[in-house]
Amino acid sequence: MPHSTRLRKLFLVLFFCLCFGAGRLAAHSRTSIPASSILQPEAANWGLSFQEEGQRPVGNATVAELQPYHAYYAQDTNEKIIYLTFDCGYENGNTPAILDALKKHQVSATFFTVGTFLEAEPDLVKRMVAEGHTLGNHTWHHPDMSAISTIDTFSEELNSTADAYRQITGEEMPHYYRPPQGKYSTENLQMAKDLGYSTFFWSLAYVDWYQDNQPSKEEAFAKLLGRIHPGAIVLLHNTSSTNAAILDELLTRWEDMGYHFGTLQELITQSQPAVSHET
Repeated sequence: MPHSTRLRKLFLVLFFCLCFGAGRLAAHSRTSIPASSILQPEAANWGLSFQEEGQRPVGNATVAELQPYHAYYAQDTNEKIIYLTFDCGYENGNTPAILDALKKHQVSATFFTVGTFLEAEPDLVKRMVAEGHTLGNHTWHHPDMSAISTIDTFSEELNSTADAYRQITGEEMPHYYRPPQGKYSTENLQMAKDLGYSTFFWSLAYVDWYQDNQPSKEEAFAKLLGRIHPGAIVLLHNTSSTNAAILDELLTRWEDMGYHFGTLQELITQSQPAVSHET
């Protein structure tokens, strides 16, 4: 690998970990969010408060408050369905094992990829698509999108990633967007909607992104089994060696709990208000 390429990859790893850790810490450490939370126009970090094991956590906004922006963090349902997603900032050798486990269980996941991942890992991208997974847009540079005030700059981050996907696959990238670091504003949500995107937060995640401080199997299962709930959008990271090691067993244990897996397109379809045909 050329020296310049190694340096760029090291920079991306450090940048992703630092930015992601800072942005996500609030999402995992928050202990109380008012049940009557209202989506605010100011920039914010997506955060969750788990009130009761096995139940949907309270987020910065409710399912209904996010709906006008075509944004989602979970499905309002009692059905034991899981929407499994992964954030892909770079590749460190764990993605093939994750794909193997998904294939074994015939689970279709969504991989939210940054542009540099697409650029560096075209073969993995082709494998994901060939095995029935969806790739969503996590922007090109993984910036704080809530700091972007113009639609042109906002769209450039998404369009660059979509262009790279098209060049690799020959197909259009699905218009699924996840804000880097979980940072957003209502203005950003509206921009994404105006560009034809649906925005996806999450209702279950855990601290799995620090490569040199990976959670143990026991720690991972405590969070991912204890906090799973009907209609969950689960966020994991492809860089986690723990995720690669436990995913086969995790999927089995979720299935043993009565859960099955859906796609984000199914979530969108099922969350749309019923259309009245009365005249």
